[in-house]
Amino acid sequence: MGDTLIDCPDRLVRSAPPAERPLLVYDGDCQFCSQWIIRWQQSLNGKVDVAPYQSVAAKFAEDLSIECFQSAIRLIEPDGRVFGGAEAVFRGLNYGSGGSKSYWCYQHFPGFGLLARAVYRVVAAHRGLASLFTTALWGKESPEPATYYRARQLFLRLLGLIYLIAILSFWVQADGLVGHDGIVPLGQWLDQVRNRFGAQSYWLYPTLCWFNSTDWFLHALCAIGAGLSLSLIFEVAPALCLILLWLIYLSIAVAGQLFMNFQWDYLLLETGFFSIFLAPLRWLPSGRSQMPVSGWAHFILRWLLFRLTFMSGVVKLTSGDLSWWNLTALNYHYWTQPLPTPLAWWANQLPGWFQAFSVAQMFAIELVAPFLLFSPKRFRLIGAASIFLLQVLIAATGNYCFFNLLAATLCLLAVDDSVWPRFGRKKRPLLQLAGPKWPSWLLIPVVVIVLTFSGPLLWQSFFPDSDWPPLLGQCYSYIERFRSLNSYGLFRVMTTTRPEIIVEGSEDGVTWKPYEFKYQIGNVQDALPIVAPHQPRLDWQIWFAALGDVQEEPWFVNFLARLLEGSQPVIRLLKTNPFPDSPPHYIRAKLYEYHFTTLEERQKTGAWWTREEKGMYCPAVSLRKR
Repeated sequence: MGDTLIDCPDRLVRSAPPAERPLLVYDGDCQFCSQWIIRWQQSLNGKVDVAPYQSVAAKFAEDLSIECFQSAIRLIEPDGRVFGGAEAVFRGLNYGSGGSKSYWCYQHFPGFGLLARAVYRVVAAHRGLASLFTTALWGKESPEPATYYRARQLFLRLLGLIYLIAILSFWVQADGLVGHDGIVPLGQWLDQVRNRFGAQSYWLYPTLCWFNSTDWFLHALCAIGAGLSLSLIFEVAPALCLILLWLIYLSIAVAGQLFMNFQWDYLLLETGFFSIFLAPLRWLPSGRSQMPVSGWAHFILRWLLFRLTFMSGVVKLTSGDLSWWNLTALNYHYWTQPLPTPLAWWANQLPGWFQAFSVAQMFAIELVAPFLLFSPKRFRLIGAASIFLLQVLIAATGNYCFFNLLAATLCLLAVDDSVWPRFGRKKRPLLQLAGPKWPSWLLIPVVVIVLTFSGPLLWQSFFPDSDWPPLLGQCYSYIERFRSLNSYGLFRVMTTTRPEIIVEGSEDGVTWKPYEFKYQIGNVQDALPIVAPHQPRLDWQIWFAALGDVQEEPWFVNFLARLLEGSQPVIRLLKTNPFPDSPPHYIRAKLYEYHFTTLEERQKTGAWWTREEKGMYCPAVSLRKR
């Protein structure tokens, strides 16, 4: 595969009849040539014969010299035309799958052919170095095109599990959160939306609950969603299951109002939507065959992981929060996050230099690793493993429900089939069926839409105050309501204090008894919870409420009113009810500031926290007498 300086004819003149297929001739003694010929053969689909010149040179001895074959790769067409070097490569690949676009660029795109020939000459002159570079990026094996059958199978099964977790987690809380006797009743909210927006409400807030907003219908949606999740886990009608799961979870997310307004809910909807195009179009699983994996759908999901990770890194730097810039964010994170785990307390005891080093490593992963997801095999695996490790560490120190599992599951799509263990496998290749699949005319516009709107979303992560181009912004407003093409930015600003709300009830306005949340901090002696992948959504919302003012949280006033009414669905969301016989006459909320104990304090007192009273969050209130 050398340079193309040797003079060779452009067209063979021979008496033999034309060949049935083109012939691609390479140097069999060149390791670099052999590595890439094996890769190319996978995409040529048998439409081009491939042979080392050592075995066919004699056949063309009258027309092509040995030096001609040694100087460059040659493509001999059936009609006798000969092409060499970069043109032989692109013209040969043009016969296979996906090569027509690259050959068109070689012929017509200004400068592409010139650059391709220049790169070919450089590589050809340094084949030994190029071989080492190929091995470094793809491993010792030949760089065959990556396939992702096992990654797709495991990804879709885990996605079914995540859907199941998310739906069951909400289901057990639904009555207390948005039920008829819940904190923000769904029926009342939909009536208010309809009165305000009229017929436009159905488009602004897409949910099946417009048909029926009763508690039993919400339970029915959750039950159907759980059943579909199980079907997806067992690979029964995966594409249909994903379509219906996306529709049901979108309906639940809209119905859940502020309690279902977390970034991981949006991430699950976006992942679930684009996974529809990744799923095989079949009814039942098959252990003997596999349908082709859509390269477009696979790209969109890896692009989603890129945006999630990269934007999370960028927004930390553009938020103006100095704790990220001076690497002190982890000095606060472990004890100010919503639901720390026991390991978070231990991590908080680590020295400052280690916390700073950890922040620097986090930035290295979030800002660099996403780019590796689109690189050759070894770098791609390093990028995926880095993001996976970051998610494991986050999950170990904080209860972030199903978010870490979902992000880690997306990492699997960067792991090709050659990486998975081969133990117990039969040594027969998987059969790729040419059966039904999502057509390119549908997938390509989807990719174009995703990339078009990804540009402004990424731009805004760098420049938060920038505005969208008017037309593009208007178009995005129609897409945004479906929560399936989103902006991400986890931990944009680091909280440096931990205020906590303690709700208390009283019969006489003198003696007060505290309510306790199931997982939010209250008693300083209580052990730190491990609750993920379940998300106690009231506990999470209480954490956010403590960061602001009660006037900004009308739902919190509703919550207090439900406690005064003795609403059983709401009370079931709590750990304790100090008024089991009848609800209190008065209720109030006090504000405390919490901090992890030091190692010495914990050894002396056994407490995980210290706390200091900061005042009243909500003064005593009671129900109005009728």
